[in-house]
Amino acid sequence: MSTLADSLFGVIENRISPVAARLSSQRHVVAIKDGFIASMPFLIVGSFMLLFSHPPFSENSQWAFAKWWLGMVRQYNDQLMMPYNMTMGIMAVFITSAIAYNLAQSYKLNGLMAALLSLMTFLVVAAPQKDGALSVASLGGEGIFTAILISLYCTEVMHLLTKHNIGFKLPEQVPPKIRQSFDLLIPILVIFLTLYPLNLFMESHFGLLLPQAIMALFAPILSAADSLPAVLIAVLLCHLLWFAGIHGAAIVGGLLQAFWLANLGINQEALNTGQEVTKVFVEPFWQFFITVGGSGATMGLVILYLRSKSAHLRSIGRLGFVPGLFNINEPIIFGSPVVMNPLLFIPFVTTPLVNAVIAWTATRTNLINHAISLAPWTTPGPIGAAWSTGWDWRAVVLVAFLIGLSTLIYYPFFKMYERQLLQQEAEMADTTLAEETN
Repeated sequence: MSTLADSLFGVIENRISPVAARLSSQRHVVAIKDGFIASMPFLIVGSFMLLFSHPPFSENSQWAFAKWWLGMVRQYNDQLMMPYNMTMGIMAVFITSAIAYNLAQSYKLNGLMAALLSLMTFLVVAAPQKDGALSVASLGGEGIFTAILISLYCTEVMHLLTKHNIGFKLPEQVPPKIRQSFDLLIPILVIFLTLYPLNLFMESHFGLLLPQAIMALFAPILSAADSLPAVLIAVLLCHLLWFAGIHGAAIVGGLLQAFWLANLGINQEALNTGQEVTKVFVEPFWQFFITVGGSGATMGLVILYLRSKSAHLRSIGRLGFVPGLFNINEPIIFGSPVVMNPLLFIPFVTTPLVNAVIAWTATRTNLINHAISLAPWTTPGPIGAAWSTGWDWRAVVLVAFLIGLSTLIYYPFFKMYERQLLQQEAEMADTTLAEETN
């Protein structure tokens, strides 16, 4: 058993960790991750307004408060939905600009110019003008993958032209801002000679805009990513990386963000049109059910630490309890430590996998609502679960159950680790006493 564990840890440390470390610092991956992070405030506010516009009450409710809320929504629906339409409804607009800005910054290019170029390009292919109006159909979840590809393409065009010194040569006397604006002329021409004809071809021959065609290509992947095996693989990879000391949530979450937001957009569109909400694997499902308390679902471990006989674990429990309530568990992961700790490896990896299976089953069988809203990832687990599922009280019960279950899973391994530390603490006490006596 020891040999097997050593082999596994060796593979994690020598094979998986170096690849993950390179991936986590790759400029395009970082730009995409940072772009999504920059867009989050808009999406959270928009998601909240969507929930406000869909009260958690039956249309036939006789409760005075429910009747008032439902009546207000019916009367002012357009006004209440406007914040949602201008945030979540056009999320791809924010994402396009934010990714391009961050990638341009990594190349030491003008981030604002890259963001403007990418935004123009995205609107050209996703919202062509017709009858004096721009269509918003592809500006939301449907346009996410297009937003990523266009922001990368446009910024790479700028980088390539800059690298080869291709552009208008203006005299040094010309003010810098004017010179910067002229630097975009050739990139804009490149866009209109490449992506615009492609979009026209797709529309005339297939009746699809580029975002719709790209979404159709990604549809099988999107469907596969919303399966239980895909969830389990993502959870396993995340926690193997964490165990090796690499921020697995940042890497895996960054790669999954596009799928999470696309699924969330599909759920919200279904809610708005009165259809069945079907997508399970969205970010709130990960944050508030799979990893409640932080990666490894360590809230149960914190509870055990608080009553530990070991002074070290008890102090770590006290230090990590409040952050753990807000899904921040670095004090536990590095203070225990969990990283490269063979005694805590099995529960650290197993607990979120078990949570995923239970929460997935509960969502698929409609024991709890599907997630339809984004909540800040630092929202305490039960509150975040209720918020994201449309104030479903059953989600709160499920989170409480998962915390209790995680406590049971961690318990035998915690006791073994506690016993080891108590022995070490006793030896240190004996050594200190001997030194004082001498």
